[in-house]
Amino acid sequence: MIRDITLGQYYNADSVIHRLDPRIKIIASLLYIVELFVVDSFIGFFYATAALGLVIALSKVPLSFIFRGMKALLIILIFTFVINLFMIDGTIIFKLWIFTISKEGLYAALFMTFRLVLLITGTSLLTLTTKPISLTDGLERLLYPLSKLKVPTHEIAMMMTIALRFIPTLLEETDKIIKAQQARGADFESGNLINRAKNLIPIIVPLFVSAFRIAHDLAMAMEARCYKGGEGRTRLHPMKYGKRDLVAYVLVFAFLASIILLRIFI
Repeated sequence: MIRDITLGQYYNADSVIHRLDPRIKIIASLLYIVELFVVDSFIGFFYATAALGLVIALSKVPLSFIFRGMKALLIILIFTFVINLFMIDGTIIFKLWIFTISKEGLYAALFMTFRLVLLITGTSLLTLTTKPISLTDGLERLLYPLSKLKVPTHEIAMMMTIALRFIPTLLEETDKIIKAQQARGADFESGNLINRAKNLIPIIVPLFVSAFRIAHDLAMAMEARCYKGGEGRTRLHPMKYGKRDLVAYVLVFAFLASIILLRIFI
């Protein structure tokens, strides 16, 4: 289950999406999130799904690899579905003891779960198609106007990127610790919820130690390379918009406009 999490991972491929400027991908991801909350019907969701499917096809990232990361979030999806299914009143279509399913509750459950799936899938493409260093540069350039107000934009972008970058590393470390504890006879499957929580202590303690060790090694490496922040820092490959980036901007904002029109007239 832990190894199935794809959040923060980069999928190496040669595609038009991978070659796009990271700034357009960051903006497109943010606008896609906005669009998903603007949509108020399944027609809009099918439209957003079609657009997302096109982007996935252009990215050359296997659909199986993308949905593999959904396994770790299956509990959240089920919880979202169940809460909306049983907590919304309306026209009753099924009732058993204290559990009541209404037509409105079923609609809301499907609606919210579908939105969450699209949200996770769409935003995961950002890290799957963008290298961490490019993501840092893109965030810093987008936040650059705030630097005029003495906001440490480079440090903010660096922290966000490091956090994403080390998610797979910590997950891999967690998987190693679990296997090591199981080899020593630890049982993480049996028992009630309280016992399972207690059994996690042998995992959490060494994981924290490992996280601090990784952070210390990273700090030492940055210090050894005379890293002093963004001031006066140059880039080997300066970011410049190309024709494909301008076309992508036009398509992204055209899609946003169409979603808004769909919300108004349908």
